[in-house]
Amino acid sequence: MVSTNSLKNGMTLNLDGELWRVEYFQHVKPGKGGAFVRTTLKGVRNGKTVDRTFRAGENVEQAILTKRQLQYLYREGQQLVFMDTEHFEQTFVSEEAIGDAALWFVEGDTIELVFHADEVVGVNLPASVDLTVTETEPGIQGDRVSGATKPATLETGAVVQVPLFINPGERIKVDTRTGAYSSRA
Repeated sequence: MVSTNSLKNGMTLNLDGELWRVEYFQHVKPGKGGAFVRTTLKGVRNGKTVDRTFRAGENVEQAILTKRQLQYLYREGQQLVFMDTEHFEQTFVSEEAIGDAALWFVEGDTIELVFHADEVVGVNLPASVDLTVTETEPGIQGDRVSGATKPATLETGAVVQVPLFINPGERIKVDTRTGAYSSRA
């Protein structure tokens, strides 16, 4: 249990059986009446955002999350298979638990998964990844329009907008937070 007076951004709470991450909090002491804590919470599993107010000093349950480095092996239907590199145990994770993060890693990558008990509730990705362009229109001599882009399919199946000079087979750096092209790798 943790007091609402000691909430921090990024802290994960277990409220009514659901996991919520504190996105924003504000301790308010009005001139009249008791103090309270105004929060914005984001659902860890569903991504839904809610505003909730707690009395100051009220105790809420803090969720204990653990992070483990696992190696991504392959996709099997709707499941992604990861392996613990220390114990060689395989973990099957549903695509729903990973979400769009699966677009940014390839077989053999080491990924940091976030667990609550034995359930995967999130993925910590690096800020950018290097991926190979598998399909795009070839760059043509004379394509020099400033800021012009074209769609490119990456080795993971993700489609990003890239500059006209990028050709199939090139490695590019992609920002995993926005899904945008950053530079050549």
